Amino acid sequence: MELQLAELTTAQAEAKTKAEINRLASTQTTPDAKQDKAPNHPKRTPLPDHLPRERIVLPSPSACPCCSGTLVKLGEDVTETLEVIPRQWKVIQTVREKFACRSCEAITQPPAPFHPIMRGRAGPHLLATILEAKFGQHLPLNRLSETFAREGIYLSTSTIGDWVGASTATITPLMILIDAHVLAAERLHGDDTTVPVLAAGRTDVGRFWTYVRDDAPFGGTDPPAAMFRYSRDRKAIHPERHLANYTGILQADAYAGFNGLYAPGRQPGPILEAACWAHGRRKLFKLAEVHHMPLAIEAVRQIDAIFAAERAINGQLAPERLAVRQRDIAPLVAALEAWMRAERAKLSRHNDLAQAMDYMLKRWGAFTQFLSDGRICLTNNAAERMLRGAALGRKAWLFAGSDQGGERAAAMYSLIQTAKLNGVDPRAWLADVLARIADMPQQRLHELLPWNWKKQQNMAPSTA
Repeated sequence: MELQLAELTTAQAEAKTKAEINRLASTQTTPDAKQDKAPNHPKRTPLPDHLPRERIVLPSPSACPCCSGTLVKLGEDVTETLEVIPRQWKVIQTVREKFACRSCEAITQPPAPFHPIMRGRAGPHLLATILEAKFGQHLPLNRLSETFAREGIYLSTSTIGDWVGASTATITPLMILIDAHVLAAERLHGDDTTVPVLAAGRTDVGRFWTYVRDDAPFGGTDPPAAMFRYSRDRKAIHPERHLANYTGILQADAYAGFNGLYAPGRQPGPILEAACWAHGRRKLFKLAEVHHMPLAIEAVRQIDAIFAAERAINGQLAPERLAVRQRDIAPLVAALEAWMRAERAKLSRHNDLAQAMDYMLKRWGAFTQFLSDGRICLTNNAAERMLRGAALGRKAWLFAGSDQGGERAAAMYSLIQTAKLNGVDPRAWLADVLARIADMPQQRLHELLPWNWKKQQNMAPSTA
């Protein structure tokens, strides 16, 4: 949908510009500021105030062009244009002067500077740029190498790959802290997606798993975070290992591999299953939108009414959400269930609509779990949003080079996506982390977590 909207906007802009060029060519006039303010032109968003302004004053006539009289300034019109400064490269020379004592002949010299990666010549900002480009913008390393070469910097793909591996190992302690924070949540969103993995003479289908902590929907104040994992296949053993010590709520789809997590005899305790209404609606919506089935259209209408009622309580505290749900939403859910069961009884089990209804009716306990717990969300969209990056990556770098590469990508996704969830620029954060992490005591590593780092950055201007 986003790609289609972007393409539509681009096509409209191209058509308008061509029409304006043709109009100017036919009338042989020049554009002015007033022509930009056409009635159908959308209001432009002002350019950010924090950007520096470069003032360019166009030469004005020294005398009136009509009568050569003296001119008096009445004011000025300012047109702002957004511009970018091309990336600049530099080499930092750290000089350690060596001194000798004339009295005792002792030699003194400052200690060698810390490098973000061992035996590496890359600074933290360069490393952060590479990491964010590869795992945040999903650019393959060969494209990065080609981009740098066009700027006069020749770095081989193997060199950049070495830096990526070393950087990932350096910031692994932060990934461990993020994982601990995620697994301490009362409720998690869980999902997975495919990732092609290079194997001998073929590619296997591996998996990226994500578990997302987001307490904002029920008024929680703890920061959001995402934990990613990689596996060679989709066996149930993987989520069971990922959530081995977790006993909270898991919002997920109907993947059978999660069933062991919900077992009553599970140790240290069963996880509470909460189904995703977006998954259930999606199957019915397809039948309504594509095949125009009246019963599917009615099912979607009733589900949308539940979504509308739920939307009004998003962000409220769990007890408040629960009260509204029991008063206003529970009757809508009960009516939907009664209607679906009555209509389902009239359909063959091979009917597409029957199968779409069965997806929800056979898991009705999990779908209605939100009516008894205000912390539960109606959908699992939080996890699905986290996996969009991996889906984009599949189209860009095509496959993971190995299991180790998949695990490395999962680790970096955890860091970058958590930074984004907290409104932090991943590149700026990674650069600062790589510059400081080696000198940071273990007991203070939590200060580098994205939400704590953001607080420090916000306090810096006021304390300066």
